Amino acid sequence: MHPDHARASDALPPGSPPSPVDQTAALLDLVLRTDAVEEQLQQVADAAAALHADVAACGITVRRGRRALSVGSSHSLSQVADELQYDEEEGPCLQSLTHGVVVVVDDYARESRWGAYPGRVAEHGLRSSLSLPLAPAGRAIGALNTYGTAPGMFTGALRDDLTAFAARAEKVVALALRHAEQAEMVGHLHAAMESRSVIDQALGVLMAQERCTADEAFAVLRRASQGRNRKVADLAADIVASVSGGPPRPGRFVP
Repeated sequence: MHPDHARASDALPPGSPPSPVDQTAALLDLVLRTDAVEEQLQQVADAAAALHADVAACGITVRRGRRALSVGSSHSLSQVADELQYDEEEGPCLQSLTHGVVVVVDDYARESRWGAYPGRVAEHGLRSSLSLPLAPAGRAIGALNTYGTAPGMFTGALRDDLTAFAARAEKVVALALRHAEQAEMVGHLHAAMESRSVIDQALGVLMAQERCTADEAFAVLRRASQGRNRKVADLAADIVASVSGGPPRPGRFVP
C-alpha cells in the first residue's frame, strides 16, 4: 500500500469499538485520501472484517452489466466463496445483490438453498455468512459479504454492527463506483477524440487526392468501410500510414 493511502481502521481511535460517527468519518477520509478505486473498495472490505475478531473474511460484490464480480476482499476465503457463487450462478451474495435483501446462512453444512454451492463453500472451512445489500437511494449497487468459520455467527450485536456498517459503507461504495464509471467515460472520450483526429487526417489526404470536399471525402471513406467491413477509423489509419510512412499520431497535427 502506498504510504500516503489511509486505511479505514487507521483513522479510528484505539480501544473501544468505533462509534458510527468515527466509522463514517474514517470511510469518507479514505475516499478523500485514496485515488485508486480498487484501493478504496479494498479498504471498505478490510474495515468490515476488522469490526469483530470472529469475522473470518469480508468481500464486496458489484454487478457490471450482467456480470457479478468481487471488487474487494479482506481475505482469500471471501474471494473463493464469492467466486464459487459466480461459477454456480446462485448464492447468498447474488441473491442479496439482485433482490436488495439481507441473506443469512446459519450453517453451510446444513444449508439446502442454492444447489451445490453450500457444500463447496463448506469444503473451504466456512460455516456461516451474512450478505447485506448496498443500496443507496434504494437501488442495490452491490453486496457486502461476511463469512465465519463457525455456524450461527451472524446474530445479535455482530449482525447489528455489520448492518449499521453497511448502511454507511454503501455511500462510499457508490462514490467509488461513480468515480470508476467517470474514469471509464473519460477513457472512451479520449479514444473517440483520437479516432476523430485520425479520420480528419485521412479526410485531408482524400480531399487532396480526389480534389473533393470534406463531405465527399467522408462519403468515400464510409463506402470503403461498408464494402470492406472495417471500421472507418481503421481505414483512416491505413490511409494516413500509407502517406506518412508510419502510424498516425493522436492529436490534430501537433508537433
